[in-house]
Amino acid sequence: MPTAGNAPGGEATAQGERPASGERPAAGTGRAQRPQRKSVLLRLDPAVHDALARWAGDDLRSVNAQIEMLLRRALDDAGRLPRDVRPPRRPGRPPRT
Repeated sequence: MPTAGNAPGGEATAQGERPASGERPAAGTGRAQRPQRKSVLLRLDPAVHDALARWAGDDLRSVNAQIEMLLRRALDDAGRLPRDVRPPRRPGRPPRT
């Protein structure tokens, strides 16, 4: 059974969870992990979702990836995309390690 600990923000964590944003794995683990991604609940008009899903399918993306691409593009166009934002992950399977 996992043991509980405390994350830097005071949230309870279970042993074996991914490190919180900005944390690095312990020395000797061999590889750095990306910061955990944020989850967002988004309510959309069904017609907007259907159009977005068709567009995502045309671009061979998931709806989630399509929304992220559009948000990144909008932030960049408005000059609000932070400089330290990592580029989106390339499509396809991750490389073997």
